[in-house]
Amino acid sequence: MELFRIRKDIPFMRHALVFNAISLITFVLAVFFLVHRGLHLSIEFTGGTVLEVQYPHVAQTDPIRQTLDKLNYADAQVANFGSSNSVIIRLPLKGGLSSAQQSDLVMAALSKQDNTAQLQRVEFVGPQVGKELATNGLLALAFVVIGIVIYLSFRFEWKYAVAGVIANLHDVVIILGFFAFFQWEFSLSVLAAVLAVLGYSVNESVVIFDRIRETFRRQRKMSVTEVINHAITSTMSRTVITHGCTQMMVLSMFLFGGPSLHYFSLALTIGILFGIYSSVFVAAAIAMWLGVKREDLIKQTAQKHDPNDPNAGAQV
Repeated sequence: MELFRIRKDIPFMRHALVFNAISLITFVLAVFFLVHRGLHLSIEFTGGTVLEVQYPHVAQTDPIRQTLDKLNYADAQVANFGSSNSVIIRLPLKGGLSSAQQSDLVMAALSKQDNTAQLQRVEFVGPQVGKELATNGLLALAFVVIGIVIYLSFRFEWKYAVAGVIANLHDVVIILGFFAFFQWEFSLSVLAAVLAVLGYSVNESVVIFDRIRETFRRQRKMSVTEVINHAITSTMSRTVITHGCTQMMVLSMFLFGGPSLHYFSLALTIGILFGIYSSVFVAAAIAMWLGVKREDLIKQTAQKHDPNDPNAGAQV
C-alpha cells in the first residue's frame, strides 16, 4: 500500500555527515544532562507511601491533585485503581514524617474536601525496593540491547548489528536526556515506553535493511550510496502510513489520557520521532561508513559445472 510514490531517489546519504554531527551533539548534550542533573525518579524507584482511597461515587482525580498540591505534594501520583470509585495515591518520601503521619495528613485534607472518602489501605515502599526496581529496569534494558544485537547479526550481518544498536541506544539516551533536562518524572511507565521505543526503532531499521538487501539483489549496477538512497526513498510511503497512525494514537493518549499517561505518551512521542530519524540518518549512514557491500547481504551461490564448457576444470 502506497499513499504516494517518489519517482526520483532522495540523496539522503549526501547529508549524512551533517545529520550525524547533529545527532552526536544531541547525544553528548543528553549524556551531559543525565550526568549533571540526573533523572527525577518517581516513588517506585525512591520509595514512598501508597494510599488506596474509596469513594461511594465516581472519584474525580483533578480535585484530589489540587488538594495534594496544597499540602506540597506536587509530585504525588493520582490514578483510578480497579474501578472509577477507587483511587490510588503515591506520595514521595518527606523528611520528618512517617508513612502513618503522611496518610493521616492526606486523609484529613481529603475528608475536608469530601467527607465520603474512606481509606482502604496504606503501604510503605522502601528505598531498597526502589533500588531493586531500578536495577531490574537496567537489566531489562541491557537484555533488550543484547537481543537486538543477536537478532540483527543472524538476520543480516555484524555491520548492520553495530549500526542498529548504535541507532537504538541513540534514541534511548536522547529520551532520557529530555527527561533529565526538563526534570520530568521518570516512572516505571516511562521505562516501559523506553523499552517499547527500542523495539519500535529496531523494527524501522530492519525494514530499511531489508529493502537495502532487496535493492542490492535487483540493482547490481548501483553504488552502495545509491542503493541506500533508493531503499530509504522506496520505504517513505510505508514510513508515513505506519508512523503517522502510531503517532496519532500516542498523541491521543498525550492529549486525552490525563496525568497518568502523560509522561508515558510523551516518552513514546519523542522516541518515535527520533526512531525514524536514527533509522534513516544514523543506522543506514553508519552501515555505509562501516563498508557494507553487496557480498555482506547476498550469499554467493556456487556456479554449476557445465560439461560442455572446455574451460571447466575438474573439482577436487
